[in-house]
Amino acid sequence: MAQLSKLNVIEQCQVSTPQNSSTPQACYHLPLTFLDIPWLFFSPSQPLFFYEFPYPTSHFTSITLPNLKHSLSLTLQLFYPFAGALLARPEPGKPELVYSQGDSVAFTVVESNADFGYLSGNYQRDVEEFNTLVPQLASTGAPSRNCAAKIPLLSVQITLFPNCGICIGLAYHHVVADERTFNNFIKTWASFSRHSFFPSKSILPSYDRKAIVDPYALEGIFLKEWWKRISSKGAIIGNTKTAMLVPMCMVRATFLMDLNRMERIKNWIANLCNKGNEPLPVHLSAYVLTCAFVWISLIKSQEKYFNYKCCGQDQNYFGFIAGGLTRLNHPVPSTYVGNCVGFGQAAAIRSELLGDNGIVVAARAIGNTVKKLDKAIFGGAEKWISDCKVMFESELHVMVSGSPKVDLYETDFGLGRPKKIEDVGVDGTKAIALTESRDVSGGIEVGLVLPKPQMDYFSTFFIEGLNATP
Repeated sequence: MAQLSKLNVIEQCQVSTPQNSSTPQACYHLPLTFLDIPWLFFSPSQPLFFYEFPYPTSHFTSITLPNLKHSLSLTLQLFYPFAGALLARPEPGKPELVYSQGDSVAFTVVESNADFGYLSGNYQRDVEEFNTLVPQLASTGAPSRNCAAKIPLLSVQITLFPNCGICIGLAYHHVVADERTFNNFIKTWASFSRHSFFPSKSILPSYDRKAIVDPYALEGIFLKEWWKRISSKGAIIGNTKTAMLVPMCMVRATFLMDLNRMERIKNWIANLCNKGNEPLPVHLSAYVLTCAFVWISLIKSQEKYFNYKCCGQDQNYFGFIAGGLTRLNHPVPSTYVGNCVGFGQAAAIRSELLGDNGIVVAARAIGNTVKKLDKAIFGGAEKWISDCKVMFESELHVMVSGSPKVDLYETDFGLGRPKKIEDVGVDGTKAIALTESRDVSGGIEVGLVLPKPQMDYFSTFFIEGLNATP
């Protein structure tokens, strides 16, 4: 394990939209849709973008840093909710996003003596070192009868590793943006940083809340869950059970699933189905194949590490996010700012997942769930929040963060493509982070945070499982 680095704070400031900027109003209120509200129960996303930067501190502070701040300011002019806050009111008040001119984003700049190569690798690394790269972002507030809690939505930290690299770290609440919206935000910031000109009107953000239609009156159901949370715990965004509860001796590692490995897993599933005279699972996509293989490898590592022999007949859950743009019955602009996703929850008996046909069971459970969402994304949606609570409270659940369909590795601030992307938000949540591969076309990077002994077991099962495939 690497020793914790020493940090030198270079600057702490606030970045706002440019003076005299043309945001729509002096004070702008943006209501939450029913697709935003479930994200109030999820902890912040904390992505880290590592870039090679072979220049000294003087070059960074005189050239690169002013450009990053200015380009962020220009970006906030377009994506102004990110500079605003969530207003959380007790029942019957509805939560909403609010932006006032002068609102800003906390922006911290630090210098670190940590090993940039170590942090931006794929092998096992101590999670504690990554905590120094993540900006602070409040997740709580205390609404009173006459006053709403106000919770910021975004913060930024730039960490310089002199003559080696830069890490751009963000923390943002999902209630303001799904992965697609965040991708549009970060790409706009990067574009301004590279070119400093205004993007074309075709990619300007859309704030038309009428684009999100609530055909099954889900907003009322979700609001009741949120008001229940506020009345009992106050205005807390996120999962109160697992968020930030990271045990000691945890390590982070990244595993690559390339197209060749996916094809071998698919052939393995086909051979098992032929042997057992079973039909092939539906929808054996790259995503399903990767998730199924990672799921059974995780369960096997749990068995070894936690000795879960008593849980053989228990349901195991695998949760993931399903994009809504292609699944809704009406068009939604690709530049829509907000959430347009649904939730999928696959389930299977643990003993069956651990059996000889475990990969078939996992692929069938996930693939069937994907197909159900394709046909009816809001099927069972009234249970989205309660189902997530069950998963959060179960030691057996797995959730997916991120999406390999979002090309985050194309985020170029004028520094080139990122050397590595990490999601610190999965720490302590029993989630896996998926992103597209940086270097392998069609590949998927799988990010995990586990106790070191369990990570060792997972690595063994992952490698042995792939080697055993036909």
